[in-house]
Amino acid sequence: MPALRHILFSITVFSLLLSSCRSTPTPILPTAQIIEPTSTPTPAKSAFETGAYRNLFAEYLGKSDTEIQTKIDAAWNQLFYGNDSTERVYYPVDSEMAYIEDIGNQDVRSEGMSYGMMIAVQLDKKEEFDRLWKWTKTYMYQKDGPYQGYFAWHCKTDGTKLDSNPASDGEEWFVTALFFASARWGDGQGIFNYQQEAQAILVTMRTKTAEDNGIATDMFDPQQKQVVFVPKGRSATFTDPSYHLPAYYELWARWAAQDNQFWAEAAQTSREFFKRAAHPQTGLMADYTNFDGTPYLDNEHEDFRFDAWRTLSNVAVDHAWFAADPWQVEQSNRVLDFLASQGLDSYPNQFTLDGKALSSDHSTGLVSMAAVAALAANPEKGKPFVQALWDTKIPSGKWRYYDGMLYLLSLLHVSGNFRIYAP
Repeated sequence: MPALRHILFSITVFSLLLSSCRSTPTPILPTAQIIEPTSTPTPAKSAFETGAYRNLFAEYLGKSDTEIQTKIDAAWNQLFYGNDSTERVYYPVDSEMAYIEDIGNQDVRSEGMSYGMMIAVQLDKKEEFDRLWKWTKTYMYQKDGPYQGYFAWHCKTDGTKLDSNPASDGEEWFVTALFFASARWGDGQGIFNYQQEAQAILVTMRTKTAEDNGIATDMFDPQQKQVVFVPKGRSATFTDPSYHLPAYYELWARWAAQDNQFWAEAAQTSREFFKRAAHPQTGLMADYTNFDGTPYLDNEHEDFRFDAWRTLSNVAVDHAWFAADPWQVEQSNRVLDFLASQGLDSYPNQFTLDGKALSSDHSTGLVSMAAVAALAANPEKGKPFVQALWDTKIPSGKWRYYDGMLYLLSLLHVSGNFRIYAP
């Protein structure tokens, strides 16, 4: 995507309901300059207010637009169009569909499909977006039964459903990617009426419990105003901190056709939840927690493991987009300080919440999420992690799916190329 192509919002919010159309003038980009380490936190004005997105590769490392675009293009080309067996995760099916494969597990996940769609809309890749969305609607979408309106969380590569129940993060990312697609490309017909599709998912998220079908529940607990792990039975009684996306809920509060107050409250609830879920010394959060933020004791997911990597990004993106709470700076500083104390080039990818290493592996996915945390951290703490992302190779091999998706999403965030597009 060209470096200067994006949309400036100039929006004054007088209520949580926003029904008027928005103008889309060209935004002013932040000036590229190398920032020497200081104790100064990130700018007070948010990207949502200004339409300007920080480019840490330019600010901290002095990289040119050409160098940055070359790095993003290389990641896109390898992960989407590289070698079939060792590099790519995106696989076209006939002339109209495609899927993102979790290579290590040999399946297709709503998580990966939604990440692929978000990457495509951010990079202005409409063909790939539409292919992924059509595969998702053809094979993952539940047309009937108790989960009608939800998406099966994983399928075989031939489209056969492996489980009917949804994973809540897939729907969250689908909604936001579809809203952005509506803004970038306009709405088409049928499933390509992107905004209509996004609105339908939002309604389903909030109305399943009322159906009383004995199986599916709402995707957000109506009393707690928190996203549930899985909208089914016991799994709907706890949450996954990495599924909390307050920056997305803020947008839904403005763009949803209904429940705007609920989404605004959900955004604030998630911000307060993070404060309870983060360990006060390390900043680490568990894979799964109770709604009060305490670890949910289930099969080792009470620790900081693979899901929880994404909490570093979720806190920082909310800060970058909305500057919602000074605590987000403190939290990002805290967790980056902890990782740095474990060895900047070698910190493990799994820990107990109080900081005991549970592995010896150093993973690209966590390196990527730590670089996004730099959007909220003080420069002297964030800069080394931005450098580490720049120096990291594009993932390949058996486990390239999760590492690769997080790597490419992080390149977009850290370079200022992951932007809000208002329908």
